[in-house]
Amino acid sequence: MPIQAISWSPSGAVRIIDQRALPEAEITRDLETADSVAEAIRTLQVRGAPLIGIAAAMGVVAATRDQRAAPRAEFLQTVQQLAGLLGNARPTAVNLRWALDRMVRVAEATAGDSEALWERLRAEATAIWDEDRDMCRRIGEHGLRVLEDGANVLTHCNTGALATGGIGTALAPIYLAHEQGRQVHVYVDETRPLLQGSRLTAWELMQAGVSCTLITDATAATLMHQEKVDVVLVGADRICANGDFANKIGTYGLAVLAQHHGVPFYCAAPWSTVDATLARGQMIPIEQRAATEVTVFAGRPIAPDGMAALNPAFDVTPAQLVRGFITDRGIVQPPFGA
Repeated sequence: MPIQAISWSPSGAVRIIDQRALPEAEITRDLETADSVAEAIRTLQVRGAPLIGIAAAMGVVAATRDQRAAPRAEFLQTVQQLAGLLGNARPTAVNLRWALDRMVRVAEATAGDSEALWERLRAEATAIWDEDRDMCRRIGEHGLRVLEDGANVLTHCNTGALATGGIGTALAPIYLAHEQGRQVHVYVDETRPLLQGSRLTAWELMQAGVSCTLITDATAATLMHQEKVDVVLVGADRICANGDFANKIGTYGLAVLAQHHGVPFYCAAPWSTVDATLARGQMIPIEQRAATEVTVFAGRPIAPDGMAALNPAFDVTPAQLVRGFITDRGIVQPPFGA
């Protein structure tokens, strides 16, 4: 993939593509503090469950560069505080907390002074990034089983290189199918209200040369009724033990439509997205975002002044609507253990 959503800058800061600017401009930003990383996650400069976990882990490293001469106990306390700050940036995606918990455990288990701890944390954050690239590739390889030559795929939100450290989750099988010369066409849901489909997924697919068509979210039902969709591939921000999962708002509606029309519906996500501590979907915290994301479009009001708006960032799809979960461990079925 020509797209790299995150990297280390030469100075050791976290370098990201500011996804708010796409597709008009490709702007990179260097984030040097935990506050700036947390703000980037909150404001969707960096987004996607796997990617925000990577960004948070790297953020711990960038934010402690100047603490390497501190006493060990003080350094550890700083790491724990930063993990708390970053972990609160967004509540729904489990990968964020998973990556930060891993960083804290590594810091606590590493012998030596603060310099040694910092070096170990940098290596661990880089390992989380490297592992995500490998996981994306494995998800793609397993997902090839559900994509026949000539398949028409419907996808929602953005689940590609801009959402991960590699080639994506639900887009990974599509990229590998394209790499192998299979003819695959993607219908891209615009994904209101923030248009991650039209702004990000369409841009990614066109960069990669994958055949795609942008649709409004409301068009999906008509396409399924016309038998123009062979499979639906979506990502996930948190998967419960029973297989209920949270993903971008609108996913649940697609799952219901797919079941009604007999279209296979798959969720693609790394195993780190499974949260076996939650028994069912009703237990997932759902982020509520600002009403202005719904009432304002491109800086212009599209609703009466003072209009109330409900804006959940995610919905929960019941496990019984899912044909299978495409993970780096294969295509699996719930229930899921730790």
